[in-house]
Amino acid sequence: MKPSIAFFDFDGTITTKDTLFEIIRFHKGSAALNIGMALLSPALVAFKMKLISTQRMKEMVFRFFFGGTQVDTFRDKCAAFCAEKLPELVKQNALQAIRQHLLQGHQVAVVTASAEEWVEPWCSSLGIVCIGTRLEVRNALITGKIHGLNCNGPEKVERIKQTFDLNGYDDIYAYGDTNGDKPMLGMAKYGYFRKF
Repeated sequence: MKPSIAFFDFDGTITTKDTLFEIIRFHKGSAALNIGMALLSPALVAFKMKLISTQRMKEMVFRFFFGGTQVDTFRDKCAAFCAEKLPELVKQNALQAIRQHLLQGHQVAVVTASAEEWVEPWCSSLGIVCIGTRLEVRNALITGKIHGLNCNGPEKVERIKQTFDLNGYDDIYAYGDTNGDKPMLGMAKYGYFRKF
C-alpha cells in the first residue's frame, strides 16, 4: 500500500496572519516597518491596481528591507523568529491537523509563497518538509530578488512535482485559504478550502 501525503499552505491557513509583515517587524521593528510601507505606498497602490505583479511587488519589499543583508545573519534572525514569535501566530486546529497526519504516518509538507528562510526552521521542528519562495543570494548577501518564481498558484504545483513523485503516494490531501492555493487543492484527492 502506498503512503499518503498532505500539503498545507502557510500564511492564513496555518497562521492567523501574513508572516511577511511579522518577519519585517521582528527584524527591523514596528517603526521601520511603518516607515518602509509608507515609502513603498505608491508601488502598493500600483499593485492594488494590478499594474505591478505580485512577484515584482514582493521583490520591491524584500529589496527595501533586506537587500544587502548577510544571508547567515538573516537566517539566524529568521530561526529566532520561528522559535520566539511564530508559535503565537500558529492556529491550534492547523497544528492539530498536521500532527494527525503525522500520527497516521503521512508525509507532510508546507507549500508557501513566504520565503523558506522564515518557515523552514518551524517545519524542521515538526519533521515536515518546507517548499517556499526562494530568495536570491549573491556573494553571501540577499539581493532582494526572488530566485525563480514566487511559490504561489500553479507554481505551488510545479514545486511539489519537483520535490515529490506523486505517483508514489495513495491519498493526497491539500489545505489552503486563497485563490493562490486552488491549483494545489485541485491536484489533491482531498482538497480543503478554509477548513480542516
